Amino acid sequence: MSGTSADGVDAALVEIGESDLSLLGYVEIPFPKDVRREILSLCENGLVDTICRMDAALGEWFAEAALRVCEKANVSAGEVDVIGSHGQTIHHLPTLAVVADKKVRSTLQIGSPAVIAERTGITTVSDFRSRDMAVSGQGAPLVPLVDYLLFRSEYVGRAMLNIGGIANVNILPANCGVSDIFAFDTGPGNMVIDGVVQAITRGKQSFDRDGVLADKGQVCEDLLDVLVAHPFFDMEPPKSTGREDFGADMVQKILDWEGKREDLVRTAVQFTVESIVHGLKRFVLSRCEIHEVIVSGGGTKNPVMMDLLDRALGNIAFKRLDDLGMASEAKEAIAFAILACQTLNGHPGNVPSVTGANKQVVLGSITPGKRDARLPNPELLGTSSH
Repeated sequence: MSGTSADGVDAALVEIGESDLSLLGYVEIPFPKDVRREILSLCENGLVDTICRMDAALGEWFAEAALRVCEKANVSAGEVDVIGSHGQTIHHLPTLAVVADKKVRSTLQIGSPAVIAERTGITTVSDFRSRDMAVSGQGAPLVPLVDYLLFRSEYVGRAMLNIGGIANVNILPANCGVSDIFAFDTGPGNMVIDGVVQAITRGKQSFDRDGVLADKGQVCEDLLDVLVAHPFFDMEPPKSTGREDFGADMVQKILDWEGKREDLVRTAVQFTVESIVHGLKRFVLSRCEIHEVIVSGGGTKNPVMMDLLDRALGNIAFKRLDDLGMASEAKEAIAFAILACQTLNGHPGNVPSVTGANKQVVLGSITPGKRDARLPNPELLGTSSH
């Protein structure tokens, strides 16, 4: 799994049983600075030949991550049934467009599954988002089904908030069925903050470690007013977004503002917090009761952001995913392992009420490894209440 922050590869080794799962190992492999810079350049305005080469190169990195997490967990690659590879999103266009006489939604994730399967010998499932788009969905978010399997509760309404490059929320009302859950991207997560930090430090820092810069700054209120006026925030769910809305242009808008560098970072953090809280208040709390917000993703490492969110949520319990026994950073890698399991068992992986698809479909493309995959039925996961 490589997210919109494009800072490296996350790999989780997961053992999936008929009624539970175990995280056997987790590794993070950072991209070299020049590779990350090239990926981000592709996301903004990539050349076809560069994208083609990077597709193969990322396949090599993903394969390395898979083999390294196996080594860390003392599990041989031959014991692994399947790899679920999300890939690196280069472009995501969920809005319906017309090409000649064809109406299409489109998305592109790179990281060659053929390279992954060849280097590891393990059957690889990839390209998860395209099938949902083929049935009129947004192609995102896809993690809600996994949240439903693992974290639904008979008595507790939960908002599963993931703060990666983009922030998204999955709502699990108490005693919900699959058709009751809903989810959407709230807007920027770490993407804008990281872009500002990288610019003002001239590449010396790729993110605000421990929120040190933000903690020294003050919010530029006039700038914040401009940022939160983006039309995405008032769009009705289901909705998804990416660098197309909150990439280089948004970062430049902040950098063009007069202010101390710490103030710009602090304002970017407040921008993320305001957009998350706005999404929860406008589209969630008016619809169902939420008792807990459980947060995961790289944003959990920013104490300034976590403190602001905790205070903004008032009486709603605010927890990190780690509090429930799952490593926060590993969540999305775990999710795509489960979705790969769904695919090989012929079970749907999307939730139409979340993505806007007109039906449930089996997600992904399968690239065979050196032996057949034999998997348990994952539909029984998460049947107990928490």
